[in-house]
Amino acid sequence: MKRKQIYNPNSQEKTSERKIFGGDPTGIFELNDIKYQWAYNLWEVMLNNTWFPKEVDMTQDVGDYKRLTDAEKRAYDKVLAQLIFMDSLQTNNLIDNVNPFITSPEINLILVRQAFEEALHSQSYAVMVDSISQNSDEIYQLWRNDMMLKTKNDAIARVYQRLSDDPSDVNIVKAMFANQILEGIYFYSGFTYLYTLARAGKMLGSAQMIRFIQRDEVTHLVLFQNMIRTVKRENPEFFTKEFNDEIYEMFREAVELEVSWGKYITQGQILGLTDDIIEQYIQFLADERLKAVGMEKLYNVEHPIKWVDNFSKFNDQKTNFFEGNVTNYSKGSLDFDDF
Repeated sequence: MKRKQIYNPNSQEKTSERKIFGGDPTGIFELNDIKYQWAYNLWEVMLNNTWFPKEVDMTQDVGDYKRLTDAEKRAYDKVLAQLIFMDSLQTNNLIDNVNPFITSPEINLILVRQAFEEALHSQSYAVMVDSISQNSDEIYQLWRNDMMLKTKNDAIARVYQRLSDDPSDVNIVKAMFANQILEGIYFYSGFTYLYTLARAGKMLGSAQMIRFIQRDEVTHLVLFQNMIRTVKRENPEFFTKEFNDEIYEMFREAVELEVSWGKYITQGQILGLTDDIIEQYIQFLADERLKAVGMEKLYNVEHPIKWVDNFSKFNDQKTNFFEGNVTNYSKGSLDFDDF
């Protein structure tokens, strides 16, 4: 599979002939002539969601952080270190690794916007670290020095590296699943820990920052779920039993990694987040992600902490973070379950 040409004036590809990858685009964004309307709708939702980290008031968090227990501080620092890594990786991955092979202009558009949002999230973490932490350098070096974190990070990056090393049809589809897993599973132990603190009245600024970030991540999740569903419809031959088995194994590995990470950061010392709850919650999320792309559930468990759903909603946006549906009321209602 070749990278798309940036400028391709000899292309005669019709709009109806466009493909998510493997197409022959001109390189021109003709946004009044698109194939995937869901992609342009999602672009508008992402624009409507625009926000900036310095708008979030972190004043109370400065004092709250000093009053956290040692266990709560360690968990907070490790969560930040993990989030910093994932959004850094994703910013580079989207621009350098995924977008060069995507041949639908309207999806190229969204991936560029998503990369901007991932970079914005990196600024968010910098604001959080600089506002409340007394050991900023230590947090930013945890990805090197904490072996549990490094093990998880290496496993996440390894899947992305496959596409870079061997750009093939199968590997680009696997990369889509890897993005779905990152956006829909790997962030959630950290998000939930910060929401748990906020539920107890602690670190409310941090939780608000995460709510903004999670709202963005939902659109990213919807993007890759819709890309996967589109490829399944247009190229069903890719989804052999062998391929599906590999995808299920990717999900099992992701669940194992995220559950281990969640238990590691909380160490059984965070009220409201037991090891069993963490494990069941991550299993539940994996099932929801699989169901969203037409695959069978692996765990068949119930949602163990439903309060998280309401905690992460915005008044101006009805968002079900666990089904990947987005309805934005600022400019009409948009539902991305349908194409």
